[in-house]
Amino acid sequence: MKLLDVVALLEDLPEINLYRGQVGTIVEEYEPGIFEVEFSDRTGKAYALEMLTEKQLMVLSKIS
Repeated sequence: MKLLDVVALLEDLPEINLYRGQVGTIVEEYEPGIFEVEFSDRTGKAYALEMLTEKQLMVLSKIS
């Protein structure tokens, strides 16, 4: 996983109102396997920005 990859959440995180299958974009890598992911609505407005681990994410689309 790397910056700007499109990822899907693999688990429910109800405490932060995010759920399995929601799609986001990696916007920062803090350490190997730890990423900041931005989740946006259909208009492009961000509704969540969360630090997540590689185990919580699945890559849907890689940026070359």
